[in-house]
Amino acid sequence: MTTAYATNASGPVSVRDCAPRDLDVVHALHVDAVLHSTAVWQDEPHPRSWFDGWLDERRSDGYPVLVAEVGGRVAGYATYSQWRPHPGYRLTVEHSVYVVEAFRGRGVATVLMDALVARARAEGRHVMMAGICSENTGSIALHAKLGFSTVAVVPEVGRKFDRWLDLTLMRLPLA
Repeated sequence: MTTAYATNASGPVSVRDCAPRDLDVVHALHVDAVLHSTAVWQDEPHPRSWFDGWLDERRSDGYPVLVAEVGGRVAGYATYSQWRPHPGYRLTVEHSVYVVEAFRGRGVATVLMDALVARARAEGRHVMMAGICSENTGSIALHAKLGFSTVAVVPEVGRKFDRWLDLTLMRLPLA
C-alpha cells in the first residue's frame, strides 16, 4: 500500500506496509520510547532481533504495520492488534503510533493515523482504542482531533521512572 498525503512535514508523506528493512527505525523508536518516555510502560527495550518475529507475527495475524516516509526516510510507524485476547473483543483493536523526533509536530502522526483508521474500517473493525499515559497531553490532543473520545482515566495503574502513572483510555467508533 502506498498512498501520498499532503502535509506540513517538509514534503509529501507516503504510507506503506512495513518491510523488514524498516525495522531498524522501528526498533530505534521503541528504544527511545522505553528509555526516555512514558509512551511504553516497559523498563527494558526489546532487542532488535525481537522485531523480526514481531513483524512476522503481526502479518500472520492479519494486523497491519504501516510506515510513513518523507523524502525517502522512514518518519514513523503505526500498528494495531486485538485490544484484549478473548474472542468477544475480536473486532476491537488498540493501536500504537510513533514518529521519529525530527518529524514530530509536522503532521506525520496524523497521516499515519488516518491511514491506520482507514485500514481498520476496510477490515470491518468496530472500535479502535488508545491507551495513553495521562501526562502525554500532546497525544491526547491529537487523538481528540482525530475523533477519539476519552472514556476513562484510570489512576495509578502503571509505574515507571519511580512514579505512578495514570492511563487515559480513548475510543474511536469505526462502524
